[in-house]
Amino acid sequence: MVLFKRKPVTYETRPAIYEDQEIWIIEATEEIFTNYNDYLSRIDHYKQKRFICEITGHSGMDFFTAQKSEKEASHEVDDSFPDSLREPILRKVQLSTISRIDSLVDHVFDEFKQDFYPGESVTVILDNADRLNGIIREKTKFPELVKPDGSIERKAFARYFVSLTNRPDEEALVDADHIVRDRKNFTKQMLRSFLKNSINREPWNGAPWLVKTKLAEEYRINTGIPHELSYDYQMCQRNAQRTLKRAEGGEVCWNSYSPNGRLPELKPKSHKGKNTQQDIARSKQEHYLEYQRALAGSGTPLVATNGNGIPHPNDPQYIHFISRHPDFHMIASKNQPKPAPPPIPKYPIEDLEVPPIHNAAPRPLMKFLSEDIPNSERPSEGAGSGIRMESVGLLLETWDTLNVYCEVFILDSFTLDDYIEALQFTSEEVQCELLVEIHCAVLKKLVNHEKDLNGQVQITLPIALQDDTDDESSAQGNSTEATPTPEPEIKPRTTRSSIAKTEAAELKAQAAIDAKLHRGAEIDQCVKGYNWRVRLRKRDFSNGRWVVIVVGLLSLYAASPRHKKICDDILIQLAPLDMGATEEVAISQYARLDINLRVKIVQFLCMLSLETNSIRGYMEECTLQMTQFRKEKVETQRTRKTILEELKLLHEERKALQPEATSPIAQLEELEQLEEMEDLKVDEPEEEEDVVMESEDDEPVQPRSLRRANDRAAERKRKLEEERERKEKAEAEKARRPTKQAKQLEKVLKKIDDAMESIKECEDEIKVLDNDLRENDCPRTRVLGKDRFWNRYYWFERNAMPYGGLPSSSTAEAGYANGCLWVQGPDDLERQGFIELTESENAHYRNAFQMGVPERKMIEEGQTHAFTAHQWGYYDDPDQLDKLIAWLDIRGSREIKLRKELQAQRENIGIHMEKRKEYLAKHGEKAVELAEPVTRISTRTKTYVDPTGHRCMAWRNMTALNELGHIHSGLPRGPKKGVARATGKKVVVEDDVRQTRASNRSGKPLMRQGSRYAF
Repeated sequence: MVLFKRKPVTYETRPAIYEDQEIWIIEATEEIFTNYNDYLSRIDHYKQKRFICEITGHSGMDFFTAQKSEKEASHEVDDSFPDSLREPILRKVQLSTISRIDSLVDHVFDEFKQDFYPGESVTVILDNADRLNGIIREKTKFPELVKPDGSIERKAFARYFVSLTNRPDEEALVDADHIVRDRKNFTKQMLRSFLKNSINREPWNGAPWLVKTKLAEEYRINTGIPHELSYDYQMCQRNAQRTLKRAEGGEVCWNSYSPNGRLPELKPKSHKGKNTQQDIARSKQEHYLEYQRALAGSGTPLVATNGNGIPHPNDPQYIHFISRHPDFHMIASKNQPKPAPPPIPKYPIEDLEVPPIHNAAPRPLMKFLSEDIPNSERPSEGAGSGIRMESVGLLLETWDTLNVYCEVFILDSFTLDDYIEALQFTSEEVQCELLVEIHCAVLKKLVNHEKDLNGQVQITLPIALQDDTDDESSAQGNSTEATPTPEPEIKPRTTRSSIAKTEAAELKAQAAIDAKLHRGAEIDQCVKGYNWRVRLRKRDFSNGRWVVIVVGLLSLYAASPRHKKICDDILIQLAPLDMGATEEVAISQYARLDINLRVKIVQFLCMLSLETNSIRGYMEECTLQMTQFRKEKVETQRTRKTILEELKLLHEERKALQPEATSPIAQLEELEQLEEMEDLKVDEPEEEEDVVMESEDDEPVQPRSLRRANDRAAERKRKLEEERERKEKAEAEKARRPTKQAKQLEKVLKKIDDAMESIKECEDEIKVLDNDLRENDCPRTRVLGKDRFWNRYYWFERNAMPYGGLPSSSTAEAGYANGCLWVQGPDDLERQGFIELTESENAHYRNAFQMGVPERKMIEEGQTHAFTAHQWGYYDDPDQLDKLIAWLDIRGSREIKLRKELQAQRENIGIHMEKRKEYLAKHGEKAVELAEPVTRISTRTKTYVDPTGHRCMAWRNMTALNELGHIHSGLPRGPKKGVARATGKKVVVEDDVRQTRASNRSGKPLMRQGSRYAF
C-alpha cells in the first residue's frame, strides 16, 4: 500500500448513491464522491509530493506515481523471488513481533540461508569438489535428540534428494553442508522487497506482522490473531507492569482474588535488599487481610479489627491463621514503612529547581550605559551621559539595524561608541557626518528618486492625512476624500464604505485636535507645493534640510494611534507652538535635541525602512545565499569524509610496506659504532710501540729495528681501510638504488602528505563557509542564551556582521564593532510566570529552598540587577566574562546552553573587548567634554570643527563615495581627484578604480561586508 507520513493511505468510504445522482470517481482508488469540492480536495491531496512507495521506500512522490512505482516493484518481486521459498517464509513471519523490518529481514535470512525446500534450484558439491546443478525433489528433517540429563545427543539436521540436471537418471542424497544456492536467487534486498510487498502491521508498538489477505488465502495461512497478541491485551499487560513497578513495600504480591471461594494465587516478589523481621511480619499481616478478602469475595475482611486495620487477637479465624503461621507478630501502627526517598534528579533540569549553593560567589557586577539604573546603591558608568534606561534598547536596536543592513543603506560601518557620541553631538554651526548620513541614508529608502518610478513611496502611509494634491492620492480611491461627520443615530444598515468614511472623518477630527500640540504640519507646508515627499524625491538634504523632511514625516504619522505618542513627543520639541513655522526653527531645534529623542527618531525611521522592498529583497537574497553556502558546506564535508577514508587506507598500506627492522638512524648509529671499533683495533699496535719506546733516560733508547714486522702491520692496516671503504661504497650504492618496496613506500607517504593537505584545505573552506553563513544570517538577532533568572545575553557581532566591522570603513582601525556582552532583563511573561509567583507557589518554593525566587535573585545576582526587558547592562572586561562563565550552573537546562555558547565565543569576545579598550584609551586624550569650547576654522562658505576633539568626527562614508561618487547629504557632482575634506586630508575618488567585493563561485557578489576571508 502507498504510505502517507509512513502510514498506509486510508480511502474514503463509499457514500449512498441514488438514481440520477451526479457522482465523481477517482479511478486509481475507486473512490466515489457526491460533492465536487470534496472530489477536488481529494485530488489535491493525492497530488502532494509527500507519498512513499512501500516496497522501494522512495519518497517525495504524489499518490499516483507512488502507486505506479509500487505496482511495478511488486511485479519485479513476484518474477524474481523463488516460488519454493514463498510459503515457508510467509508462515515464518506470520504473527512475528519483531518491530523493525530490517531486524526481521536479518532474522529470516539467517534462518533460511542454510535451509532448502523441494522445487528449489541448487548446486550440489560432491566430495571431489565437483559442482552439479540440480533441483531438490524431497527433503527429510531429523529432529534433535536430547539425553535424560538435558545434554544434546544429536543436533537437528536435514537430508535432500536432488535430481541432477545434467544426469537425468541420477540423484544425489546430500546434507546442508554439500548444497548451496545461487547468490542471485536469495539476497537480503530481494527478501526485504518480498516482505514489504507481502506483509503489513497495525500502527502501534508491538503489533504483529500479518500476511496480506490475498496471499494468506493462496497459501492457506491462518490470519487469526491470538488473544495474547491483541492490542487490548498488550495495553492491559503494560498497564499492569507499570502499576507493579509503582507498588511499594511488601514481600509477596497478590496475583488475583477470586470471589468464587478459591484461594488466591500467591507469587513471591523479588527484592534486591534484605528484609528486616518487621517487614516480614508486616507483609504476613497484609497477607492475612487479603486472604480474608479473597474468601469473602469482596474488598472487606471477615475478621474483626481494632479500628486501625489490625485483626483482633481473639478472633477465631485469626487464631487459626496464627496456628498455621507461628512466626507471625503484630506490628504497631507507629512502625509503618518509611516513605521512599525522593529520586535523584537527572540533570540538567529547570534552572530554578536546582538547589542554590550557599556562600557561593555572586554574579560579577554589570555596567550600565544609562544614568538611571535599577539599583541606586552604586554609581552608574553612564552618569552625565543624559541617556535614560528606556533608550538603551533603542540605541542597540538602531545600531544593529544600521550595521546589519549597511550595504542596503550604502553606509560605512561604525562602532557603538562612535554612534552614541554622534547622537550626543550638538552644534548649530558644524554637522556631524555620521549623524547626518544615517538619517539621509534611511530616508532615501522610504521614497524613490524623482527619476526612479516617478518617486514612488515605498512605505504604507496613514490614509486619513494623505495629501490630496499628491500623485498617490488617486491610487487610494475615495478613502482620502473629505466626508461629512456622520450623524450620531444608529443606522439600520452599515456598509464598508460608510465605515471607512466614518473612520476617516474621526481621524481628521483627531488630527485637527492634535495639531494644536505642535506646528509640524505648518513647517512641512511652509513652502507651498514643496512638502516632505517632494523634498525627499529631490534629495534635498543639504544644510540640514533633512530635518524638515523628518518633521513632515512625523506630523503625518502623528495621526496614527500606534505612533501618536512618540511623534507628538518629538514634534513638541522640533516644532513648538511658541516659535515660528520655518525651516530654520526645525533645524535649530534639532541641534538642541537630547539623545533620547534623537534615538527615537532613528528608531522610527528604521522601522519604516523595514517595510521597503529593498530591505525585504536583501533578506531574501541573503537567505538564498545561505542555502548555497549550506550546500557547499555539505559537499566540502562529504569530500573531507571521503579523503579521511582514503587516508585510513593509505596508513594501513604504509604499515604494511614499512620495514619492521631498525630505522635508518639506528642503522647509521650501529655503523658508526662498528667503525669506531675497527679504528680501535687498528691503533692497538701503535700504542704498544709507544710503550716500548718510553724510558726515564734523557735520550731515548733505540730498540732493535723490526722492519719486516712494521711492514706487515702497515699492510694489515691498509687492507682494513680498503675493506671498510669498499663496504661504505657498497652501502652507499645500495642506498642510492632503493628497492621496489621502498619506492612504493615513498609513493604512499607522498599520497599521505597530499591527503593531509587536502583535509586541511577542506577544513579551512568549512571555516570560511561557516563565517559566510554567520554574516548572511540577517533576518533576526541571535540570542546567546538565558540564565536561571531568564536574563537574555547578546553578543551582537555573533551574526549578520563582521566581528570588527567593515574592513574598508574609515574607522576600521578600531578593530571592533560593539565590543560588549549585553544583558537584558526578563520580559513580563517570564517574570510573572517564573519569578513573581503566586502565594501558594512561593510558599512551596520557600519550603523547598528556604527562600523565595525574588530573594534568591537578589542574593545570587549580587549588586547589579535587571528586572524588566527594558533594562540593560553589559560586560566589557574579559576577566569579568570568565567570572560570569564560572558563575553559570551546568545543572540547569538554560545555563548549560548559555555556558556552552559563551565558551565557544570566549576568544572572539575577549579579543574585541580588548580592542575596544585600546581604541577608547587611544582617543581618551583627544576626547573633550561637550561643554568645552572647540577650535573652529572659518572659511567663506562653511565652518568646520577640529575632528580630533570627537571620535565620531573622524568617520567618513567611504562606501557612498566609492559607489555613488558623493555622500548622501551632498549633491551628485563630477569626478574630481584630491577633493579636500574638513580634516584637511585628501579623499581620492578615481574614475576608473572602484571598490569591488569578493564574489562567490557562481560569480555573484557576496551578500555581506566583504569579510569572507577575515575571521
